[in-house]
Amino acid sequence: MRVFRSVAHVTLLVVSFAIFPQPADSDAEAPSGRTWHGKTSVAIDTEALSAVDEMMTRYVEEGNVAGIVVSVAHQNEVVYTKAVGNRGIEDERPVKVDDLFRIYSMTKPITGVALMQLHEQGKFELDDPVDKYIPEFAELKVHNEEGDPTAPENPITVRNLLTHTAGFGYVFTAHPVDQRIRSEGVLSSKDLDEFATKVAGIPLKFEPATQWHYSIAVDVQGLLIERLSGKAFDVYLKENIFDPLGMEDTFFGVPEEKFERFLPNHSWSRSMNHLIQSGAQSFDSYRDVTFFSGGGGLVSTAHDYMTFARAVANGGELNGVRILKAETVEEMRRNHLGEAIKAEGGTGENPGAMLGADARGFGFGLGFGVNTGPSTAGRSHGEYSWGGAAGTVFWIDPVEDLIVVGMIQRMGGGVPLSRDLHQTVRSALVYE
Repeated sequence: MRVFRSVAHVTLLVVSFAIFPQPADSDAEAPSGRTWHGKTSVAIDTEALSAVDEMMTRYVEEGNVAGIVVSVAHQNEVVYTKAVGNRGIEDERPVKVDDLFRIYSMTKPITGVALMQLHEQGKFELDDPVDKYIPEFAELKVHNEEGDPTAPENPITVRNLLTHTAGFGYVFTAHPVDQRIRSEGVLSSKDLDEFATKVAGIPLKFEPATQWHYSIAVDVQGLLIERLSGKAFDVYLKENIFDPLGMEDTFFGVPEEKFERFLPNHSWSRSMNHLIQSGAQSFDSYRDVTFFSGGGGLVSTAHDYMTFARAVANGGELNGVRILKAETVEEMRRNHLGEAIKAEGGTGENPGAMLGADARGFGFGLGFGVNTGPSTAGRSHGEYSWGGAAGTVFWIDPVEDLIVVGMIQRMGGGVPLSRDLHQTVRSALVYE
């Protein structure tokens, strides 16, 4: 079977992951425990990828999504890109491969790469205390049930920020810390300096380095990038990642001339049992942006995100442009969680559960979820990945030399798109 090496055009889908866990992947182990059928794929059958077309069409016809874009790369060459469906349930124009999507938490790996660039420059050490660079955090306390927060025993380190073990809360639960993050508008701050002031006044959710807990830590990374580089976070990303890689459609604020390509968001109405298209607010918040959220603020295309993922998968370099050293990428895609944290997550959280995978086999690197378990029909050992709240997803499989990027705009989860794409794309791999 020959390897198909032409670019078809881009993007993908998945399900809301950050707040909404998905059905678990198959537990069937690969015979070798490392590669499927005991071998690494040598090619991909592009005719077999028609099954991805069918899967995408089914999701649209069943009303699960309005439109989908999927992009697949094998051996670091894009071999499949397709768009299926419409721009929105109230907009019957066809979705296109260069349309713009809110990628929400898929912003996080980009932020992690940016921060590690500064590490390569000697701007910080991974185990440096964060308050060395963000002095507002010097007096942070840890929440307790008595309502009398106490000083942490361990300092928050930069490594803790990158691995979600810093102790910060987020906006998703009824925990008192999360309630304050919501009520005090932490993620709607005017800018990252105001964000720092607000965060400094809210206790940590737990003692640093004792639990894995999805949090605002990546927004803190964006603040840290500003402090270390002396540049606005959006400017830093543009100058050091987007422009060098030719990512012309990735930004926090959507340029007015590109709004016609910006898709509406959707959510699932349980009471009406169908998708609802979001209103003008879902667009307006991307105009005149001054708070650059490293945890969830970017808009992008499948093509741009595939470009970023290809650079990472290729050891930090693409088309002669290097954004990271190969050894830095290796460190980022290695699990950094101890067994106790990885297994329990302290609060019952686990990176794998959030990605719709078997939680027992997942750890976390420096910005990515990492499959630490044996290979299965859907995932290889060492695969690293993440996703976004409106259904975007990506993964890099270093065993099969496979990258998949997916884009939809559906908040609330409820469909096993990540699982289905893993199984469908992998079924097209050819072994000898």
